[in-house]
Amino acid sequence: MIIKILIPIYNDWQSVLKLLDEINYNLSNLDHEISIIIINDASNHDRNNENNDYANIHSIKILNMKINQGHARCIATGLKYVFEKEDFDYVIPMDGDGEDRPEEIKEFIKQIKNCDNNPIVGERVKRSENFIFKLCYQFHKLLTLTFTGKSIKFGNFTCLPKSTVEKLVNDKATWNSFSGSLRKIENNLKTIPSIRGTRYFGPSKMSFLNLLKHSLSIMSVFRTVFLIRSSIFIVLYILFIKSNASIITAIPLILLLIAVYFISNLALRENMEEFDKSLSNITDVEKIK
Repeated sequence: MIIKILIPIYNDWQSVLKLLDEINYNLSNLDHEISIIIINDASNHDRNNENNDYANIHSIKILNMKINQGHARCIATGLKYVFEKEDFDYVIPMDGDGEDRPEEIKEFIKQIKNCDNNPIVGERVKRSENFIFKLCYQFHKLLTLTFTGKSIKFGNFTCLPKSTVEKLVNDKATWNSFSGSLRKIENNLKTIPSIRGTRYFGPSKMSFLNLLKHSLSIMSVFRTVFLIRSSIFIVLYILFIKSNASIITAIPLILLLIAVYFISNLALRENMEEFDKSLSNITDVEKIK
C-alpha cells in the first residue's frame, strides 16, 4: 500500500523533527510505501536542517504556504494536494507536536484489512491535559451530541481511504472543520483507541478558547440540525421558566443565542471557491528525502 502522512505545522519545527524520528522508528518492519507531507503554514521562525536519514520513510515533502490559514485549512489543502498530485491508497493526517502518538500509526495500518474501505478514526480514550480541561472536553462532546445528534470522539488523527479523501475534497465543510466534515460524509467509521500524547516541546496549543472554537466549528457543519434543536430547546425552556423568569434563569438562553451567532458566522467559512483555489497558496514544494 501507498500511505501518505499529512502533518500541518506552524512555528514548531523542533517538535516536527522529533516526530519524524519517532515515525521512522515506529515504521520499521512495515512492508508498505509510507511518505510524509508537511504543510508549513507560513511559519516565520527559523527552522533547523532536517536529517534525511529516515530509512523507513519513502519520501518527505514540505508544502510551504504563502499565507497562514490555520490548522483545519492546512489539512484541507494537504488532502487536496495529495488527491490531485500524488498516487496513494490511504492518508493519515496527524498533529506535528507529539500529541498524536506515532506508535499508533501501526495500529491504523493493521486495521486497514478489517475496515472494508471505511475510514479509521482514533477515538480518544485518555487525555494528557489537566482535570478542568478534560471536564470541558467532555462537556464539548455532550453539547455536540445534544445539538447535532452526532457523537464525535476523534480529531485529526485518522486513516482515510482514497474514496473518503475524494469526498472530503469535494465537500466545502472540510474547509471549515475536518472532523465535522468527516462525520458528515461518512456514517461507517472504524475506531481504534487512541491516547492523547504529551506535547514534545512547549505548552499545548489546545487552549480553552481553541476548544470552544473547535466545538462551534463542528456544530456549524450541522447548523440546520443545530438550529432546529436550539429552537426546540428555547421554546421548552421558556415554558419551563415562565413562572420564575429572571436574569439568572435567562443565562442559558443568552448563551445559546450567542452560540447561534458565532455558529452562523463560522458557517461562512465553508467556501468551496476558496477550497478549490487552495493549492495556489503553496509557494513551493521542498523535497527533503
